[in-house]
Amino acid sequence: MADESCGPAKPAGTAPSQPGAHAVMCVKFGRKMEGLDRVPWKGELGQRIYENVSKEAWKLWVEHSKMIMNEYRLNPLDQQSQKIMEEQMEQFFFGEGAKLPEGYIPPRAKG
Repeated sequence: MADESCGPAKPAGTAPSQPGAHAVMCVKFGRKMEGLDRVPWKGELGQRIYENVSKEAWKLWVEHSKMIMNEYRLNPLDQQSQKIMEEQMEQFFFGEGAKLPEGYIPPRAKG
């Protein structure tokens, strides 16, 4: 399943030394924001996400991915389901789904 605990840990020496140290120009929001703590998905796509997607944008994906998993009745352990999720993730961040709706206001942080 797509969450921050998925995927391999960042290789030694490439992960930020403390939370908040990794900033990215977020492809979803179009501004510099706090990046993910580690690579969230395997392979080249996971690396691109780590380098270009903020924590806030990743939260949007996690919510969107739940809808996809339910709508398509995907099994996160099935290779075909993982391929579908990877295609959807690519589209969400780097394809047609990359733009936020006009006038979108992100939800306020709880706390």
